[in-house]
Amino acid sequence: MLSLTNVLLALDLPFVIGIGVGALVLGAILMLVILIAKGHLVKNKAKKIIRDAEIKADHIIKNAQIDGKQAVNELKQEASKEIRERKLELQTFEKSLHQREQSINKRDSILLTKETAIDEKNETLSRRLKEIERKESLLQEKIDSIIVELEKVAQMSTQQARDELFSRVESKVSREIAAFTKAKEEEARDEVDEKAKELLGFALTRYSQDVTIEKTVSVVALPNDEMKGRIIGREGRNIRSLEQLLGVDLIIDDTPEVITVSCFNPIRREIARLSLEALIKDGRIQPGRIEEIVEKTKKEVEEGIVKTGQEVAFKLGLPRINKELLNYVGRLKYRTSYGQNALDHSMEVAYLAGVMAAELGLDQNLAKRAGLLHDIGKAADFEMDGSHVEIGSRLAKKYGEGEVVINAIESHHGDVPVKFVIANLVNAADTLSAARPGARSEILENYIKRIEQLEEICKSYDSVYQSYAMQSGRELRVMVIPDKIDDIGAYKLAKEIKDRIENEMTYPGQIKVSVIREYRAIETAK
Repeated sequence: MLSLTNVLLALDLPFVIGIGVGALVLGAILMLVILIAKGHLVKNKAKKIIRDAEIKADHIIKNAQIDGKQAVNELKQEASKEIRERKLELQTFEKSLHQREQSINKRDSILLTKETAIDEKNETLSRRLKEIERKESLLQEKIDSIIVELEKVAQMSTQQARDELFSRVESKVSREIAAFTKAKEEEARDEVDEKAKELLGFALTRYSQDVTIEKTVSVVALPNDEMKGRIIGREGRNIRSLEQLLGVDLIIDDTPEVITVSCFNPIRREIARLSLEALIKDGRIQPGRIEEIVEKTKKEVEEGIVKTGQEVAFKLGLPRINKELLNYVGRLKYRTSYGQNALDHSMEVAYLAGVMAAELGLDQNLAKRAGLLHDIGKAADFEMDGSHVEIGSRLAKKYGEGEVVINAIESHHGDVPVKFVIANLVNAADTLSAARPGARSEILENYIKRIEQLEEICKSYDSVYQSYAMQSGRELRVMVIPDKIDDIGAYKLAKEIKDRIENEMTYPGQIKVSVIREYRAIETAK
C-alpha cells in the first residue's frame, strides 16, 4: 500500500491546495449555517419561555388581585365590626356617666340641705354660748360675793382655807395609804414567807453537810522536842532554808512537840505543813533534802488542786468549765472565811441554788455554776488587788463565763443590782450556808460593832426611847413613846429602820425589826 505522503507527492501540488481551500470554505459555510440554525432555535425557545412567563405573570397578577380584594373585604368587615363594638361601649359609658351625673346632682342637693341645717345649728349654738357666758359671769359674781361673805364669817382667806383643807386631806390620805400598804405587805409577806419557808426547807432537807472549822495557822506535831533542834539546824541553816523555800514563818516556841506554820497564803501554808511532815517522817533534815522535799510537795499540791477542781465539777454535774477556772476552784480548798472552808461553802451554795432553781423551773445547772463560782475571787484575793467580788468578776469575764454567773458574783454582797432570778437564788443560798448554826465563827470586835450600830440607828429617831439588839443581833426591839407616834407611824418607823439597816450595814442572815408601842395608864389608890 502506498502511504498518504506518497500519494500527495504523486498528485499535483496546486490541485491539492485548491481542494484544501475549498474544503475549508465549505466547512466554514456549514458552521455558519449550523450557528444560524441554532440561533433561530434559541430565539424560538426564548420567545416561548417569555410567553410562558407572561402567561404565569398574568395568572399571578389576577390571583393577587383576587386575594387582595378578599383581604380588603375581610379588613372592612373587621373594621366595621370593631366600630360597632366601640359604639356600643361608648353608649354604655355614656349611660353610666349620665347615671353618675344624676347621683352627683342628688348628692349636691343633699349636701346643700345639710349645709343649711349646719348653719342653722351653728347660729343656735352661738346664741347658747353667749347665754352660757352671760350666766357664767353672773355665777362667778355670786361665787365671789359668797366667798367674801365666807371669809368674813370664817376669818380666813381662800388660800388659808385651801391649805387647811389640803393638810387635812394629806393627813387622812397618808394614814389610809400607810394602813393600806401595811395590810398589803402583811398579806404579801404571809404568802411569800410560806412559799419561801417551804422552798428553803425543802432545799435544806435535801442537803446535809458537816460543819468544818479551819484555822488561819497550821500546826505540825513533832515526835519529840529533839526534832525542834534538828529542824532549826546548825546555826539555824535548816529553818532559814525552809522559810526561804516555803515563803512562810515557822514559829518554834515553848509549846512541847509542836511547830506553828504562819502565812497569809493558805496554799503556801499547806505546802509547808506537808513538807515538814514529810521531812519529819524521812528523818534526813538538811538543806539539799529540804529543797528536794519542797519541790516534790509543791508538785503534789498543784496536782491535788487540779484534781479537786475536776472532782467538784464532776460531783455537781457541771460540764465545760475552763481548766484555769477549775484550778481556782481547787484552790478554794485551802481558803477559809470566818473558819468556814471556802470550797465546802461554795459547793453548799451551788447545791442549794440548784435545788431552788429546779423547784422554780429555772436552769438548775446554771444556778449550780453561779453558786460554785460566786466566791471564786477568794481563791486569789491573797495575791491579786481588789475585793474578792472584784477579783471573781474579773476571773469570770476572763475565762468566758456568762452574764448570769457574772451578775451573781458581783451582786452577792450588794455591790451591783441583781438582774437575774438565779442571782437572787445564789444570794439566798449564800446566806443559808453562811448563817446556819456553827457554819462560821465571828470576831468579837466585829460582833460588838454591829450590835452598837444597830442600836445607834434606832436611837437616832426622836420617838424612840429605848432599843435592844437581841439573839446575837438577829432581832431588834424598838420601844417608842406612845404620845409621839401612833400605830401607823410605828409601822412606818419599822420600815424606815429596816431600810437604813439594809443600806448602811453588812451582816449575815436576817435582822428582824420589832417596833413596840405601849400605852400605860397608871393611877395610885390612897
